[in-house]
Amino acid sequence: MTDEKDERRPAGELEAAVMAALWAAGEPLTPSRVQRELGVGLARTTVTTILSRLHDKGVVGRERLGRGYAYFAVQDAPGLTARRMHGELARDTDRETVLARFVAQLSADDEQVLRRLLEGDER
Repeated sequence: MTDEKDERRPAGELEAAVMAALWAAGEPLTPSRVQRELGVGLARTTVTTILSRLHDKGVVGRERLGRGYAYFAVQDAPGLTARRMHGELARDTDRETVLARFVAQLSADDEQVLRRLLEGDER
C-alpha cells in the first residue's frame, strides 16, 4: 500500500530527499535505512522504487547486500546539477540559442565565474 503523502509529492522532491540522505550517510544504505533516515512516513516500497529509478538514471550505484541492495551516490550535488543541465541542453535542437539565453540571464558574478572557467582557470 502506498502512503497517501507519497502520491502528492513530486518525484523530483523525493529523489532530492533520497540523494540528500545518501550524501549525508557517506556509505551505502539499504532502502530500509534510507526510509529511516528520511523520517517522513514514506513506504519502503516507495523508497525502493526511487532508488531503482535513480540507479537506472546512473545517479546512484548499488552493491549486493544479502538478498537486496545497498545504494550509494555516484555524484556529488554539483555533479548532479551539472548532469541535469546537460540533460536539459540535450533536449533542445537549437543548442546555440539555449546557451546564448542561459548566458544572457547569468548574474554578473556568475558570468565572471563562467569566463574564468572557459579560459581554463579552474582554481
